[in-house]
Amino acid sequence: MAGSLGDLGGLLRQAKKMQQQVSDMQDELNKKSFEGSAGGGAVKVFVSGAREFQSIKIDAEVVDPKEVEMLEDLVGAAVKEALKQAEAAHSEAMKGVTGGMGLPGMM
Repeated sequence: MAGSLGDLGGLLRQAKKMQQQVSDMQDELNKKSFEGSAGGGAVKVFVSGAREFQSIKIDAEVVDPKEVEMLEDLVGAAVKEALKQAEAAHSEAMKGVTGGMGLPGMM
């Protein structure tokens, strides 16, 4: 029986190490910024590794130059809403996987 307790201790240490690795990876990703573009670079969207909208840039040549700022704001609001919905869906799906336990590193 002592052997099985030792195995359990090793398994718990391994799980803790894995949890720390996942946490470290998430921290590193959260520090990064990602750029998506469309229209040959005419539209660029920037988001953080934490999946948060940062900014949007639209080339004035593809729209009415007087409306660029308003269009950027509208598209930015739409991107934020989409990210919010995606995050809610992700959280709900993870609850199904973890049985609502809220396991650290799994959300």
